[in-house]
Amino acid sequence: MVSIKSSWRVFQKHISPAAVATALAAIICAVILFIPPINGYADNGDFYRAMLSNGIYRLPTKDNQYIGYVVTKFGILKDFNENNVAVFSSQALFVKVAVILNKLFYSHRYFDIRFLGIVYYVAFLLGIYLLTKVLTGTWRRIRSYVIAILVVLIFADASFILYFNSFFAEPGMLISFLYVVGSLILLARGNYSKCWKLLLTYFISVVVLITSKQQNAPLALSFGVMSVGLFFLPGLKKAKKLAVMGGVVATLGAGVLTYSLTNKEFNDVNQYQSFSHGVLMETGDPSKNIAKSGLSEQFALMREQNYYAKTFDTVDPSSHYVRKHLIEKYNFAWIIKYYARNTDQFLRLLDVASKDIMVTQVKAVGDYTKDSWKKAGQQSTFFTLYSSLMEAFFPGKYAFLCLLAITFVAVYAVSAYIDFVAGRLFGVVRFFLVLGLMTICVFVPIVSIIGDGDADLAKHLFMVPLSLDFTFIMFISDILNHQL
Repeated sequence: MVSIKSSWRVFQKHISPAAVATALAAIICAVILFIPPINGYADNGDFYRAMLSNGIYRLPTKDNQYIGYVVTKFGILKDFNENNVAVFSSQALFVKVAVILNKLFYSHRYFDIRFLGIVYYVAFLLGIYLLTKVLTGTWRRIRSYVIAILVVLIFADASFILYFNSFFAEPGMLISFLYVVGSLILLARGNYSKCWKLLLTYFISVVVLITSKQQNAPLALSFGVMSVGLFFLPGLKKAKKLAVMGGVVATLGAGVLTYSLTNKEFNDVNQYQSFSHGVLMETGDPSKNIAKSGLSEQFALMREQNYYAKTFDTVDPSSHYVRKHLIEKYNFAWIIKYYARNTDQFLRLLDVASKDIMVTQVKAVGDYTKDSWKKAGQQSTFFTLYSSLMEAFFPGKYAFLCLLAITFVAVYAVSAYIDFVAGRLFGVVRFFLVLGLMTICVFVPIVSIIGDGDADLAKHLFMVPLSLDFTFIMFISDILNHQL
């Protein structure tokens, strides 16, 4: 018994909770990403957005390189890259670093997707260390190590890590999110010796997250709400206040820039699918509804049709006829008016979105390479305990999501008031963080349904489970550390 206690003291003295979380995450993620059979996410047709503009192309093969299997080998263009940037995205930063590493250590001709996985892997582990450190503070008690294990269980879940071996933009969102919340809480805890570094880390991470995907443009408002808490930091001199104001302006500017740089093709896809996967869904007779709103009843036949169809469809979405008689006759203002007249249908669509909120593993594509001898489209189940439990038991109702958000905001509002009266500003900054996260949870499903219907909800709602997961773990940490 004495030896166990002494061993535990030695362990506590030399190994911090943050180190435990980082080591566990490193092992789990390495198994998923780099040890055969290699796992990742197959291409659902979106990879070209990150590939072409960075000089990466598909190698010719007889095999189907979409949906069923993960492809690890690609070609690198030798000459001038004539491809325009498909979409404006900060994801290009990660891809370019991966290409440089690939050329240094592997090949100038072929690109291995695992080099992109390595870039994400290293950045992710630093984020895990930062997050665990801010949640456990300087304590090295048993509960601190419990929090560290929970961080790994939640954020190193394979449903998140599988993104690393892919050209999806979600890994950059996950990693920058960890830096955003980690640096903000460190500032709230009074780590002013590194204030400038933390402020810079926070706002750069926010901008990277917002510019990762076009759908993230509205998130600028939520991160603006989070940033309000920074003005409550004690001893914030004029220079730092100006820096915070500049950061908030940069945050809002990043949202405007991301939205304004969305290209026409991307807008057409979203506009079409907001109709075929939104307006026409969750209603008994969509033809009558759209006829009342001035569109031909024949377009009801497009129900559940994708812009890039996997099989033969009734009509080509990019045809002149569809463009003239459908696309040019409705826009997002039309959709908002339509849902205002059909609120029951809109609420049903929000419930559909809510059912998929905690489904973080992309179900439409396979997770294995072809040489793994797995079936096409087969999903990995390794280290998916947390995501599987949340998928099975999280209530799929939008009303529950709103109630949960209100509850968290109310709890942290009371905590913020108590801290403010006592002269402690940690609770105030933390309240604005939770308030911003809960606006993401409430409004992202609405924006997703209006902007793209119920298509690709696991990806479009990605920030919602991230926000909920962090709030859950922070709530548990605050209870265990008596900081609520």
